[in-house]
Amino acid sequence: MRTSILFAAATAGTGSLAYTIPANLQAIYNAHKAGTCATPLSGTSSSGAVFCGDIPNAIFLKGSNGNYDNMDVDCDGSDDKAGDCSNDPTGYGETAFKDTVQSYGISDLNANIHPYVVFNEPPFFNPEQYGMKPLSVMAVVCNDQVWYGIWGDTNTEPTTGEAAISLAQLCFPNEGLNGDFGHGTKDVLYIGFVGDEAVPGKNGANWKATNVSAFEASIKALGDSLVQSLGTSSGGGSGGGSGGGSGTCSWEGHCIGASCGSDDDCSDDFVCSNGKCASNSGSGSGGGTAPPPTCSWEGHCIGASCGSDDDCSDNYVCSNGKCAA
Repeated sequence: MRTSILFAAATAGTGSLAYTIPANLQAIYNAHKAGTCATPLSGTSSSGAVFCGDIPNAIFLKGSNGNYDNMDVDCDGSDDKAGDCSNDPTGYGETAFKDTVQSYGISDLNANIHPYVVFNEPPFFNPEQYGMKPLSVMAVVCNDQVWYGIWGDTNTEPTTGEAAISLAQLCFPNEGLNGDFGHGTKDVLYIGFVGDEAVPGKNGANWKATNVSAFEASIKALGDSLVQSLGTSSGGGSGGGSGGGSGTCSWEGHCIGASCGSDDDCSDDFVCSNGKCASNSGSGSGGGTAPPPTCSWEGHCIGASCGSDDDCSDNYVCSNGKCAA
């Protein structure tokens, strides 16, 4: 039976399966699409994307100005030649985390059932070095919707933008995607989440599911929670700040230190000063407190996302996921 038929059967009567993008995630997608990554964690892949740390506690793929990444199709794992994977020229009979998956009671991930993402870039980038865990839940924004997947495989070449055929066909059901034909437009946002809380483990997902809709449903609650935890992070832009600024305010992601184009981009009574949200002191023309000082390692100054002190410039420290003085 062809994968497209399996997909149709799996999604029949499940109109709610296509998840609407939450408002905060839509804001993140819109904010980061323009410009370039301010906190690149890797070199540039063959598709022109870098792994980016501009969103606190997350890692995402960012392309050039106006782009994210494409979606090539991966068929690796068990039953790697089934259905629409029959013409896959690069198929491989196992996935990177097969040993762990077997402890969950299945032989390996099945690209036709488990909506996994291929998320690394050798030799430039290993997500585990930044706190991301294998088989953790990921969010994928595609075709004006969000789907949840897992980090389930890795590449041996510096390529990015690749997902299991089940996820690819969820995202783009009308494009005829198969093992040798992917989605070429660079409009797909892949977000990985840092920390153990993103890992469903053996009992937190339906690993023995027989179709993609059943597996999707089993990780939706965790995915929703992880997306909600992101708040709203403003874009980095070329030379812009990374993350949503420091301190607290009523509009998360638009606090002091966040990137801005005008006062309207800043929360409360903050003003946009030199491209950063700053406190409005009301003193004379221009007003506002100066934005956080520059540092010797651009993109790693005060307010930048971090996992440890080593991610911060000069003598700054990592406090609550942000570089601070």
